[in-house]
Amino acid sequence: MQGYIHQLESFGCADGPGSRFIIFFSGCPLRCKYCHNPDTWKMTDGKLYTAEELLKEAESCKSYWGSKGGITVSGGEPLFQLDFLLELFTKAKERGINTCIDTSGAPFTMEGDWFSKFEKLMEVTDILLMDIKHIDEKEHIELTGKSGKNIRQMFEYLDKIHKPIWIRHVLVPGITDNDNYLTQTRDFIRTLSNVKRVEVLPYHGLGAMKYKDLGIDYVLKDVESPSEERVKNARAILECDKYTGWKD
Repeated sequence: MQGYIHQLESFGCADGPGSRFIIFFSGCPLRCKYCHNPDTWKMTDGKLYTAEELLKEAESCKSYWGSKGGITVSGGEPLFQLDFLLELFTKAKERGINTCIDTSGAPFTMEGDWFSKFEKLMEVTDILLMDIKHIDEKEHIELTGKSGKNIRQMFEYLDKIHKPIWIRHVLVPGITDNDNYLTQTRDFIRTLSNVKRVEVLPYHGLGAMKYKDLGIDYVLKDVESPSEERVKNARAILECDKYTGWKD
């Protein structure tokens, strides 16, 4: 089996515990307005790899991982290539490698073969980094082009099986930088018992040039990054300091 991979990063320190080898999968069902990797949207634009090839690359960096590190799959959306991801993580765990998925949760469903495979994937997954794109359903659709109902269902399922997660929330002026929405997001996070860390990621427009190169209109080109004060405000509302898991 082969998977479409956008790129590899040998040393990541912000994508899970410890130092990580990061595998960026190609393909994503969402079209988030603030996405800084539009070049990952189309799956077949990626390069084909086997699981063995990826693990060989990863293990060449193993000496840097320490006791907490391992591999993180990101994207794009890694759950978009579920079969390949399951094979990759099954082989990784056979080698004793710590495994982490950075996901929006967009492909999640509790129906059919997909869910059966996802259950098996969770058996070989140590942790997940999950986005809360927007807590409001209407705003979620406006921001990403898709419903967030199944994503909320995934959060609830991961809580049920006690799978550790790290939550990330992108703070975008005029979209997610809203005290009412932030409070609703906090209240949802409080319903979960498996959250180890909560991060606020300030919006930036550094990916705008990619849109230009791809001939795609960048609709947030006039939006500035949130102020330091607004970032601190969001961190306070979301109670980021309450969650201390995975901090080195």
